[in-house]
Formats: sequence, C-alpha cells, structure tokens
Amino acid sequence: MATASRGQWSGRTGFILAAAGSAIGLGNIWRFPYTAGENGGGAFVLIYLGFVALIGVPVLLSELAIGRKTQRNAVGAFMALKPGSGWRFVGGLGIATGFGILAFYSVIAGWTLAYLWGAVTGQIGGALTADESAAIFTQTIGNPALAIGLTAIFMLLTVVVIQRGVSKGIEAVTKVLMPLLFIILVILTVRSVTLPGAMEGLAYFLMPDFSKITVTVVMSALGQALFSLSLGMGAMITYGSYFPDEENVVQAGVSVAVFDTLIAVIAGLMIFPALFSVGVQPNAGPGLVFVVLPSIFGALPAGSLFAVAFYALLAIAALTSTISLLEVVVAYFVDERGWHRAKAAWVMGSICFLIAIPSALSQGGVDFLTTLPGIGVDFLSLQNIIWGNYSLSIGAILITVFAGWVWGIPRLFAAIESSGHRLPMPGVLRFLIKYVAPIAVALVLVFIVWTQQYF
Repeated sequence: MATASRGQWSGRTGFILAAAGSAIGLGNIWRFPYTAGENGGGAFVLIYLGFVALIGVPVLLSELAIGRKTQRNAVGAFMALKPGSGWRFVGGLGIATGFGILAFYSVIAGWTLAYLWGAVTGQIGGALTADESAAIFTQTIGNPALAIGLTAIFMLLTVVVIQRGVSKGIEAVTKVLMPLLFIILVILTVRSVTLPGAMEGLAYFLMPDFSKITVTVVMSALGQALFSLSLGMGAMITYGSYFPDEENVVQAGVSVAVFDTLIAVIAGLMIFPALFSVGVQPNAGPGLVFVVLPSIFGALPAGSLFAVAFYALLAIAALTSTISLLEVVVAYFVDERGWHRAKAAWVMGSICFLIAIPSALSQGGVDFLTTLPGIGVDFLSLQNIIWGNYSLSIGAILITVFAGWVWGIPRLFAAIESSGHRLPMPGVLRFLIKYVAPIAVALVLVFIVWTQQYF
C-alpha cells in the first residue's frame, strides 16, 4: 500500500479525473484543432483515433502498471523492478523531460491568463481585424515584464496545488476543474455548431478525405496520439503509483484515454464550425487560438462571452497539465530524497520558474533569445524541440521496450491483473506492447530527425 506520506487517490474517479487532467491540456484544445486543420481534417482525425486505441492505450496501461506495482516515482519504479541496472536513468530522463517541458509550457500557459483577462475586460471578444489581433498577440508575448509575471502566476498556482498533496491538492482541484472544463467546452460547442455555415466546418472536421493522407499526416496523427496522453515522461508512472490496489487499472486507463480523446474531438467540433462560420481557413497553424480566434469572436453572436469562456477553458486545461508535470519531479524528491512535499514543491517550482524566464523572454523580449545565433529559432521553440520531441520520444521508446521485453509481458500482465480484474484480449495487447508500440514510437523519432518537423 502507498504510505501516508506519499498519498493515494481516493478511488477510481479521483484517479481518472486527475490523470485525464494530466493528459488534457493545451495539446487537446490548442494543438489538436490546428494540427487537424493543417493535415486535412477528417482523415487526420480517423488515423489519430486508431493510433490512440492501438498504441496510446497499451503504452498508458504499461506505465500505470509499473507505477502501481512499485508505488514509487519514475526513478524509484525502475530501481525497484531492475535494481542495480541502468534503467533508473530512463526514469531520470522522464523526470528531466517533465521538468523541461514545464519550463516552457508554463510560459504558454501564462498567455492564456493574459487572454482571459483581455476577454473579461473587453479587449478581446469585440470587433478586431486580423492585423489588430496579431498586434495584440505580439505585444502580449513580447512584453518582458508581462511574460515573466504571467509565468510566475501560473507556476505559483501549480505549486499551491502540488504542495497540498495527492488527495487534498491534485485530486481535489481536478475534481472541480475537469467537470468545469467539460461543461464549458460542451456549451461552447453547442453554440458553435448552431452558427450559420457551421455544417461546412463539421464536414471538414468529420468527413475523411483519404486523398489528403501523406506520411506527414500519419506521423503527425501518431505523434499527437502519443504525446497528448502524457506518455514517455513518467507522469502516468507517477500517477499510477498513487492508484489503489483494488481498483481496475484497465478500466481506469481506458477511461483516461477516452476522456482525453473526447475532449480533443469536442474541441474540434467547437473550433471548426466557428472558423467556417466567418470564412476563416482551418489551417491557421499555432496562431489559431491566440491570433485567429480573437479576430472572429466579434463576428459571433455573444462573442465576448464566447471569448471569456474559451480562454477560461484554455487556462483550466493548462493548469491540470502543469500540475502533473511538477508532480513528476516532486514525487522523486519525496520518495528518493526524503523531502517534505511542501519543500519539494516550492523549491522545484521556484527553480523551474527561473529556468522558464529565457523562454518567457524569447518571444520578442530579448533579441538574442528570440533568434538564437546559429540555430535560427527562439529559445522556447528550442526547448520544445529538445524536451517535447526528442526527449519525450526517446523516453517513450525505452519505456515500451522495458515493459514488453525487459520486465516482460508475464510480469506486466500480472501487475495489471493484481486487483483481480482480468485483462481483455491479452494476446492482442501482448502483440501491441511488444512490437507495435516500440516500432511506432521509433518511427516518430526517425521522422522528427529526418524531416525536422516538430510536434
């Protein structure tokens, strides 16, 4: 059983909401819609759903099983299963990856607060031209003091939740935020699909055009499926370590994947009808929610309310993800170094904030960081390339190899079934974990290296 100092989820519902909160973030509501738009809409969505089922779920179950079996953090889990081996460094890579991602993710998360405030005060939500919207975005992210301040606020919110513990902090907050996120998203979607011209947007998003399928589309869908579930960085190992022994891992893990995928799809159902309603192209790229959408809110009925609800939605999604990223690091210092949780949360949160400052200044605040000499990208984008692409992919490959080949399928399945719940279709799952998952993630890494197209 988990020790009192580590904490434990109160039950399956608490875990599902917390783990879904980890998986559901800006990637679902910001990245998924624009990635689908860039890759042909319905065909991308169909491939993405297939990859979630065939690869995302098996890897997710493997990480949860490793965590629950050992009831340790990412490093401690590998040390417990393979003591004295180098596999502990895989856990260390996961912790470093989560920390590195948090250091730039918190900057983008801070932007959601700026836009939420802008929507509340009326700066965003009224009539804006595309140029005016672009100017607001440039001024917001290029203001050094504002960018650092927003990052600090978001990191502070994250630390406050983490230092309160597993059940009283993470679980208590996600039990409120996740239903709220879902309610806001559904309300916005219902409003969006009733706009004039919305059906054209729905057709683009839902009707697959298989002529649009290319290697890039397939790899983008695979990358989205893997990375949207918070795999490869120890988050699900850590969250699995707080999972009660008597609960059904398979049912809980599948529920997390379904919830995460559902939110991404509903986000698409919300955004594409709104875009087509005002004649905006769906392939707007990363600027979709920060540049394109603010310029169309004014054209929508009750656009100001739409804007407030939308950016509140983004901020909630971002917070539930930053919580899990910091928890990966904090769990290590609590388990392996014997730190008190509050100390680990405040110390590591403060260090991560300091590391985040260059990313906050790299969007126009400091010229050197905005265009790194000899590299040609800004510091934040470089951090995403290092931690969000290369490190995450390598970690996911190594975890799948460990689960299927080193620890082994018999032990893995025994850990999954330790609660007394039988594993459905064990033969299929064995094939997916041992062969399909590691090859698929390796293909993503090869694609990234070969094409230098990053997720």
